[in-house]
Amino acid sequence: MSGDTGRDPDGTGPAGTGRAPDRAGHADGPAVQGSRADVLIAQGKHDDDALGVLGYKPELKRTLGNFHTFAAGISYISILTGTFQLFYLGVAFGGPAYWWSWPMVFVGQLMVALCFCELAARYPVAGSVYNWAKTMGGPHIGWLGGWMMMTATMVTLSAVALAYQITLPQIDDWFQFVGDGTGKTDAAANAVLLGTVLILFSTLVNAFGVKLMATINSTGVFIELIAAVTLVVLLAAHITRGPSSVLTQTYGLGSGESLGYFGAFLAASLASAYVMYGFDTASSLGEESHDPSRNAPRAILRALVASFIIGGLILLFALMAVPNLFAKQLGTEGLQYVVLATLGSTIGEIVLWCVVVAITVCVLAVQAAGIRLMFAMARDNNLPAGSLLARVSPRFKTPVVPAVVIGVVGDVILVININQPQIFSVITSIAVIMIYVAYLMVTFPMLIQRLRGRWQPAEGKFSLGRFGLPVNILAVLWGVAMSINLAWPRAEVYNATGPQHWYLRWGAFLFIGVVGLGGFAYYWLVQRHRTGVLAEHRAVVADEQPPVAS
Repeated sequence: MSGDTGRDPDGTGPAGTGRAPDRAGHADGPAVQGSRADVLIAQGKHDDDALGVLGYKPELKRTLGNFHTFAAGISYISILTGTFQLFYLGVAFGGPAYWWSWPMVFVGQLMVALCFCELAARYPVAGSVYNWAKTMGGPHIGWLGGWMMMTATMVTLSAVALAYQITLPQIDDWFQFVGDGTGKTDAAANAVLLGTVLILFSTLVNAFGVKLMATINSTGVFIELIAAVTLVVLLAAHITRGPSSVLTQTYGLGSGESLGYFGAFLAASLASAYVMYGFDTASSLGEESHDPSRNAPRAILRALVASFIIGGLILLFALMAVPNLFAKQLGTEGLQYVVLATLGSTIGEIVLWCVVVAITVCVLAVQAAGIRLMFAMARDNNLPAGSLLARVSPRFKTPVVPAVVIGVVGDVILVININQPQIFSVITSIAVIMIYVAYLMVTFPMLIQRLRGRWQPAEGKFSLGRFGLPVNILAVLWGVAMSINLAWPRAEVYNATGPQHWYLRWGAFLFIGVVGLGGFAYYWLVQRHRTGVLAEHRAVVADEQPPVAS
C-alpha cells in the first residue's frame, strides 16, 4: 500500500495506537508466559489487530478453531453436492472427456485462492470479499463487489437448496410430494418445497449463533469427507475400464459446430466451474476464529486442494466403473445413477444420504458467509437500515437480522420460480457468474495495487513473494475468461428451447445487469452519502479508516 497511510512500518496497525508489547517484549505477538487465560486474552487482542486497522471494534465471539474454518470453506465448495448436482451437465455437453475441465478449473481457481490467501493473512475480517475489494479498489468498487457477492449468495442459497430434489426422490419416491415427478413442473415445484424447508432450517441454525452452526457444519463435513473417500474406494473397486477409454471419449459432441469439440468442452466446463468456488468463506469467519491471519489462508488452500483431489477421483472412477459408459442416464440422472447402478441400491442409498448431509451443511455455510457479508456492509452504513442489519445479538453473538433477511429472500427466489422447469440451470448459472464477477472486483484492483508498488503482504504471514504478480495476472485473466464463458448465451445451458425464451438465453446478462446497474445507481444516488463506520461499531482507539485506492 502507499506509504502515507499513517501506519506502523510493518503495515499491521495504525500508528500511535500505543499497543503494549507482550511479556516477551514483542509488540506483535501474544503472551507466551503466565496462565492459559493470559495467553488467550493476549491472542484475542492480537487477532483483533486487523479490525483496528479497518476501523472496527471486535463484537463477534471468537470460538472457531482450525477445523471449523476449514470445514466452512470445504462445505461451501461441497464436493458431494457439486459433483452429484452437476455431473450430468458435464457429460451431457462434453461426454466423459469433460473430466479434463476439473483440473483446468482447479488451476484457474488456485490462482484466485492464492491472491485471497495474501489478503486473508492481512485482513481476516467478516465479509472478506467486500472488505478486500474496498481496501484494494476504493469504496465504490468495494460496495459493488460486496453487493454482487451478497446478491449472488442469496441466489446461491436457493440454487444449492434445489439439490435436495436431485437426490431425495432418488432415495425414495416418498420425497416427491408434488405429483409423481412425471409432470412438466412436478420436479421444479417439489424442488421449491424441499428447498424452502432446508433454508428455514439453515436460517434457524445460523440465527442461534456461529458455534451451533460450526458444530453442525463440522460434523456434516466430517461425514461428507468420510463418505467421499469411501465412495472413491468403492468406485475404484468396481472399475471396469482404463482411464484412456474414458478421458478421450467425447460421444462425438461438437461435430459440425464452428468450434468443434472445443465449444462443447467450454460448455461442459461449467459443471466444474459451478463447484470450485466459495473457498473465501474460511476468511469471512475471521472475526469469529482464533489466529485467523494464519489459519484462514491455510483453510482456503486446504479446502480447495482437498476438493480437487477427492472430487476429481470421484468423477474419474465413476466414469471408469459405470457398467455402461454410453448409458443415456449419465447425461440425465448423473452420479446418482452411477452410484445406484454400480454399488447397488443398499450401499448406493447410504451414499446418497451422505449427499443429503453434504447439501445441508453446504446451505449452512453459504448462508453463514452471506450473513457476515451483509453484516460487514451494514456496519459501514452501506445498506438500508444498516444499524438494524449490523446489530449483534447480545445472547447469540451473531447478526440475527441478516440471517432472517437472507433466508426470506432465498425462499422468495424459489417461490417465484415454482412452475419453471428451467429453474435448475438458470438459477445456478446466474449465481455462479455473479460470484466470479465479485472475485474479479478483488483480484483486478489488487493487480493494480501491485503494479503501482502499493501492495505489501502481512509481514511474517502468507506471502507469494516474487510469484505474486504473475499469479495475480493469471487470476485476473482466468476470472475474465471464465466469467465470459459462464455468461455466454447458450440456448442448451439455459433451456431456451425456442425464440420465445430469448430472455432465458440472455438471463445472465439481463439479471446481472439489472442487479449491478440498479444496485450501483441506488448506492451512488443515495447510500454513498451516508457511508462510514457506524458509531456503535467503530474502533475505540483507531482514528482513521483503512487505506483505499484513490
